[in-house]
Amino acid sequence: MGSRQQGKRGKIAAAVAIIFTVGALGGCATAPGTASNPGRHWVASWGTAQTVPETANELPAANWRDASIRQIVHLSLGGSQVRVRLSNAYGTAPLLVAAASVARAVAPGRAAIEAATLQALTFDGSRAVTIPAGAEYYSDPVSIEVPAGADLAISLHFTGEPARQTSHSGARASSFLAAGNRTADADWPGAATVTRWFAIADVDVLAPRAAGALVAIGDSITDGYGVTTDGNDRWTDVLAARLRRDNVPIGTVNAGIGGGRMLKDGLGPNLVSRFERDVLARAGVTHALVLIGVNDLGNLHRNTPDLPADRRQLLADLRLAHRQLATRARARGVCLIGATVTPYAGSDYYHPEPANEADRQELNAWIRDAGVFDAVVDFDAALRDPAQPQRLAPQYDSGDHLHPSLAGYRAMADAVPLDILRQPCRSRP
Repeated sequence: MGSRQQGKRGKIAAAVAIIFTVGALGGCATAPGTASNPGRHWVASWGTAQTVPETANELPAANWRDASIRQIVHLSLGGSQVRVRLSNAYGTAPLLVAAASVARAVAPGRAAIEAATLQALTFDGSRAVTIPAGAEYYSDPVSIEVPAGADLAISLHFTGEPARQTSHSGARASSFLAAGNRTADADWPGAATVTRWFAIADVDVLAPRAAGALVAIGDSITDGYGVTTDGNDRWTDVLAARLRRDNVPIGTVNAGIGGGRMLKDGLGPNLVSRFERDVLARAGVTHALVLIGVNDLGNLHRNTPDLPADRRQLLADLRLAHRQLATRARARGVCLIGATVTPYAGSDYYHPEPANEADRQELNAWIRDAGVFDAVVDFDAALRDPAQPQRLAPQYDSGDHLHPSLAGYRAMADAVPLDILRQPCRSRP
């Protein structure tokens, strides 16, 4: 009896071995949408960071119940095929998207689309999709010609409100609201508007293998505080235009969150916790730029007695966090670019003192010289006042002595050396 059982087990083991051997020999299947384009891959052309909106930024329930949202996004890379990633990252229950479409928008700030470009979005062939709580889903690939720098309209129809909303409140772009399923309509006259994005995370294009994506992650300075609504004049937008002019095939994704910190949650999750989803999980990412720290430094001074020991510990924690990000990026072959913290002396919000400025200078010196990053962009040097280096230069100051002006954002974009984006990341030991 025992020998027969051993024989059966041996046959089963041999069968299993054959199955796994066949699987190993067969290799991985080609990703959907790329089988006919072996020299191409998916690359993020637009993206945003997800948060749970504050009450004032939530979309009222009526705008979800048998209602549609048309959201306009500005692409950095062009292509002839796109896919859209929808997000229920902070939902506490499944989210039903009853219908969805994409089309080229007529212009930023307008609900009208180029009707001839309208395409329904499907998910595994279905017009409707239910996204589990905490999840994000890609649409099936859609054939649509989108030039670099084009504006894409993403229209979604919902039957009911989410249990908890997933959004990006700092969109600084007009989104349009209408009753019923309007995803196939060329225009939405009289539609209500909000300047927020809901349930959208990425637009990817099928691009040549040489193309990649830069993800800029940080706080309100990256998110674009103070830029013009529908103007697409964040520093990342200006950089994307530079890349297009110089024929550098790199998409740009803005993963800034207003009030964001490296170490603690604010209006959104801390940067360390969101680095995987907001940076490393983006399609085709090759480079990441981290600009963070002003809110970590400023909030310590604003909200605590600001003891020397606390300040020393904060700097140590910020250094450790940057090292952790560099290790994680390097393991994925992503080039991590460090960015120096910009001046904020005179800030009406943080009121920094000389000791706080000394901390900023110490952190910046470490970012420049520690050798942790694959490259460094010196935004501090680009924006500071030569006569008072603890302050923003007057022409680059929005007026609150913390956020750059539009000229300041342009100076930031110009401070990024394009050579560090033209070449792949060089792995460090």
